[in-house]
Amino acid sequence: MSDKKLAGIWMDSENATVVKNHDIESAYKFFVCDPVKRDVQHGNSSEKNANNVEQTNTAKFFKDLEHLITNTQELYLTGTGTIQEQFKNHLAETAQFKNLKVTLDTDQKMSDEHFLEKVKSHFGE
Repeated sequence: MSDKKLAGIWMDSENATVVKNHDIESAYKFFVCDPVKRDVQHGNSSEKNANNVEQTNTAKFFKDLEHLITNTQELYLTGTGTIQEQFKNHLAETAQFKNLKVTLDTDQKMSDEHFLEKVKSHFGE
């Protein structure tokens, strides 16, 4: 078993599932965290306003994910679309995470249990 603090995130533009092998105190076995949901606004009056709200919601979504992967040494990042690439770039521009080793992949939505097994096999656990 690895003593590295490892995490995996499956994400799309609205939801994220985080699997990790550590909490604040210790590293042990992999577990699934509570899902992270991105706020989605509907029906804004102007395109500019909608874009600002969208950027704010994405920033909050990324902050919520950052909180869960604090102290992570290696991250397996996967999902649909381009949101995981945006998150990888966001992490690279964030001082706390700029040295984080990130492996990028793409995957369709899967059950939490399937994702947990995928993360464990990615890290050889």
